[in-house]
Amino acid sequence: MSIGFRRPLEAVDLAGLVAAFPPPPEYFESAWLDTPETIERKQLSRLKDHLLAAERVPFFRRRWKEAGFDARALCSLEELRHVPAYTVDDIRRSIEASPPWGDYQGVVPEDARREPMRIYMSGGTTGTARPIFFTQWDREVGAILMARGLYMLGIRPGDVVINAWAYSTHNAAHMYDEALYRWLNCVVLTTSTGNVTSSERQLELAMQYGAKSILTTGDYIMHLADVARKLGHDPKKDFSFRALPSLFRSEEIESTFGAEALGFYGNHEVQKIAVECPARKGLHIFEDAFIVQIVDPETGAELPEGEFGAICVTELYKSGGPQIRYNVLDLSRLLPRERCACGSWLRRLEPFSGRGDNMVKLRGVNIWPEAVGEVALAVPGAGTDWFVKAVRENNRDELIVYVVSERDRSAFVAIAAAIEKALKEKFGVRIRAEVVAPGALDAWTGFNQAAKLRRFLDERN
Repeated sequence: MSIGFRRPLEAVDLAGLVAAFPPPPEYFESAWLDTPETIERKQLSRLKDHLLAAERVPFFRRRWKEAGFDARALCSLEELRHVPAYTVDDIRRSIEASPPWGDYQGVVPEDARREPMRIYMSGGTTGTARPIFFTQWDREVGAILMARGLYMLGIRPGDVVINAWAYSTHNAAHMYDEALYRWLNCVVLTTSTGNVTSSERQLELAMQYGAKSILTTGDYIMHLADVARKLGHDPKKDFSFRALPSLFRSEEIESTFGAEALGFYGNHEVQKIAVECPARKGLHIFEDAFIVQIVDPETGAELPEGEFGAICVTELYKSGGPQIRYNVLDLSRLLPRERCACGSWLRRLEPFSGRGDNMVKLRGVNIWPEAVGEVALAVPGAGTDWFVKAVRENNRDELIVYVVSERDRSAFVAIAAAIEKALKEKFGVRIRAEVVAPGALDAWTGFNQAAKLRRFLDERN
């Protein structure tokens, strides 16, 4: 080739891509309805090939050799448990030892001549940001996985959709945009966050162009509802929203906007993993692209089915940055394989329940900040925003939960006391509560700035 590099359409076999990973609506008429035998046969075939490819990556080759694991010897899905799991800490050590990319990548920048690629990195909400290469193939498959989730949510070709995710080094906004434009034929308004396009302007655009959805965090969706009311609009009657995404607060979003809000799960390293169906009995895993296990948060050992633990992901499609038994440290439970009312046999996850690495042992009790926030917000007078700090005071660990309230400041002390009582009843230990005015937590949470809100800060060290 005279120009010396391949452009996107030359680098990926789109026909082969679609055959391996069907986009919607074809997906919901095919692989979504696969039998358990078909699902597991496809997973095993792809896993064997993927392990051989990942073994060429120094990070995996080194770890597998130390553990005595031979990728060529794997004969069943059950044997995946023998592959050593790893966490973000292992990735960070890889970066420190081999800066700036680490040795866990499947490609290097020079490979972009062969196949276009992007570099994205985590938002750094739980530590040092982690760069990940995404090849053209990775991005196309990721966009299809996202399109499946958006289609299940209710978004259809021709819909006007506002993408209000933060455009940054994180891949979330780009992932939504590529799914909407390339695989769902939607008309995309890329507004980004309220810091880029004001909330008032976003609502104006939604009304003017009849937007069927606005893609952003649940917290920002509810903030838009407050802004709409201040502008004299009724969130349920004055907008054309048909579907809204919801990692949390789905019932509140649905009652406020009158639009369906199904859940989903994904992460920076592997993109969209699972989506909720209208039966609302857990999140269906896209098993043609992933194998999900539940493991002990500390050891990475697989737990018996039904036990609560950390999500451990093995993706089956990536070439830029393979992830084989990545202990994400997000907490959940894997449900038994059974046919859902929607017709699918895909395994299901319970909704995300917190972070394993955020756990604080407070006077002998294991406590997760997300659980503290959930209890605090259920108290009358509490608003919708919260933040937890772990501090060291008088030679012992303490937790402080900060909760926003829109009530008069004269009520803050009583609300705080009610929150502290509810927390003591729930956890059996005292957790201090402080009530603050709206906006007071924005600098801590990263509201309107970060792709994912921060909810916890450990100040003990």
